[in-house]
Amino acid sequence: MRWKSNKRGEKMGHNANLISIDALTEAELRALITRGQAFVDGAEAMALPRHACVCTLFFEPSTRTKLSFQRAAQRLAVDLLSFDVATSSTSKGETALDTMRNIEAMGVDVFVVRHKEDGTVDALAAGAMPTTRFVNAGDGRSNHPTQALLDMLTLQQSKGDDFSRLRVAIVGDVKHSRVARSDYQALSLLGVEDIRICGPQALLPDPAEMPRATFVDRLDEALSGVDVVMTLRLQRERMEAGLIDSLEGYHAAFGITQARMTGAKADAIVMHPGPMNRGVEIEDAVADGAQSRILQQVRNGVFARAAVLERALSRAHE
Repeated sequence: MRWKSNKRGEKMGHNANLISIDALTEAELRALITRGQAFVDGAEAMALPRHACVCTLFFEPSTRTKLSFQRAAQRLAVDLLSFDVATSSTSKGETALDTMRNIEAMGVDVFVVRHKEDGTVDALAAGAMPTTRFVNAGDGRSNHPTQALLDMLTLQQSKGDDFSRLRVAIVGDVKHSRVARSDYQALSLLGVEDIRICGPQALLPDPAEMPRATFVDRLDEALSGVDVVMTLRLQRERMEAGLIDSLEGYHAAFGITQARMTGAKADAIVMHPGPMNRGVEIEDAVADGAQSRILQQVRNGVFARAAVLERALSRAHE
């Protein structure tokens, strides 16, 4: 298909980077979801350039995201390089840009980048050769677009492709969550009108960041009648910074439990990006129960990321 111009002014047929969800049109997002589902159903990868190469350039620790990108590259039968920041020259003072350019010179087509600072992926893309593509695997607190993509794929598998009728609650440390921001962007793009944001006041963003959402103080109110509960990891450093009083107090007020889930629809699903703090943001009975889609999200991560890499690699030399 032809990729239309995105909100950054990039022509997606010539620049298949994926930096953020809001750089996509609804048609582009749905095309990626559809392609991810095709991989779930056993579709073969399209013919890609000979010796096409992907490098996972992670400056932050990661388990699910990094391994699923590596597994996705294997499914596409492309060459794979894995950057280990712990043993890299960054410890000697090399900048991220110089690191990328040196690896790029080895013949890398697509970089999958994770970094703690907002805007890093954009900066690396701006400093790369025109034919090199970039996929954002999480930067700062701003974006995690492939997590949102796999979440939308998982949601569609359970609820169908008419997102407009869904009621969705996003619960937890929304203020510091790149997952929450990208999920919000994806849900908005797909037409979800009822998005509820709930968490401790100190862990909520400025409502202006999420103008389509309703901010709810009480968890029971946020869960009332919802189809989807997206709970987020509580980063323990928030407690150390004084943003919450205790883990026990957080669980009592905002933890997802079976008792609280009775307020949601009977067929509501529960999602979590991982890693989970069991007994804090979610109890075992919910995490391992029939409504949980957490391991399904992990499985779908491979297929969603294969769709993203295939798109990037197929246009890497155009």
